[in-house]
Amino acid sequence: MAFAASAVVAVGTATGVITAAAGEGERTTARPDTTASPVLEPLPAVPTASPATVSPSASPRPSRTGVKRAAPAPSQKKPPQRTATAAGLYRHPESQVLDWVRGHRDDPRRPLIESRIAAQPAAVWFAAYNPSAVTAQVRGVTSGAAAAGRTPVLVPYAIPDRDCGGASEGGAPGLAAYDAWMGEFAEGLGSGPVIVILEPDAIALSDCLSAGQRAARFASLARAGRTLHAANPRARVYFDGGHSGWHAAAKQAAALKEAGAATSGDGIFTNVSNFHSTADEADYARRVLAALGGPARLGAVIDTSRNGNGAPQAGDWCDPGGRALGRTPTTRTGESRIDAYLWVKLPGESDGCTGAAGSFTPDYAYALATG
Repeated sequence: MAFAASAVVAVGTATGVITAAAGEGERTTARPDTTASPVLEPLPAVPTASPATVSPSASPRPSRTGVKRAAPAPSQKKPPQRTATAAGLYRHPESQVLDWVRGHRDDPRRPLIESRIAAQPAAVWFAAYNPSAVTAQVRGVTSGAAAAGRTPVLVPYAIPDRDCGGASEGGAPGLAAYDAWMGEFAEGLGSGPVIVILEPDAIALSDCLSAGQRAARFASLARAGRTLHAANPRARVYFDGGHSGWHAAAKQAAALKEAGAATSGDGIFTNVSNFHSTADEADYARRVLAALGGPARLGAVIDTSRNGNGAPQAGDWCDPGGRALGRTPTTRTGESRIDAYLWVKLPGESDGCTGAAGSFTPDYAYALATG
């Protein structure tokens, strides 16, 4: 079996991105239990993505080779009730990188890490199965974003059999429990614009499941999309599109269709925690969307946090050298059917080689900021 996961690394003490509940399946990029509104400073420019290359996966497992690009599809307008705000994306006021910046004012690396990484808006992950707490945690993020006039990016990550029992294993004890947890999650969404990255790897990394298990999971994801929209009609919900070095567009689109992405979602996300170039991902996303069909409003968002130099060589997935920050998070991409560039994985949080998995590593962050 040729594996090519998105490198969403280990929950708990070995994590790669954000968390919502200290001490309970914790991820550490942002802490939604903090409800204070942020003081947003001007966001400086960062290096943009390099010219496109078709490159192998940067996942923990060897990737399949990329496929050729298709011509861009015509741009499509989307209904205003689900349009991500033009006012900007939300930067949560608590994160590992901000903790490091506050505690290392005299470190010579601090100014660059602060301006190019800590100042940027990033996603907030909810990786713990915690039905008694998740509503308040989500509300803490969305209320802070609303007060700032910004759009938060939220990542529910609690699907049962997460990561096929790999480094990020965990999640809800079953799909009925997951459905209930998702209902609690949705109750915290508020009424403002919000972007939801629904369960990284849940579709692209589902070949380990039996046909029946996969169908049940996909049905649950479709229900999740409907639940999120019912709770907040302004929410934009994106389903797992994998990345350009993984499944063929037609295969990924078929799975997305079975999971209700065309009817219960607003499009797809790609490249989460990975390194593929923005151009490759945009072309791949358009191919997937074309094969998926559905309403013309469907779009894609791309994780650009670490893809400024494209993907490394095959098999080099763990904090690979020579990488760089990608395009600054924005909902104004200027690209047809590409709704946003997002930082879903916060740069500087280790995959497990430059530091403990999920921990902020200043040397790695500085290398990305100067790459």
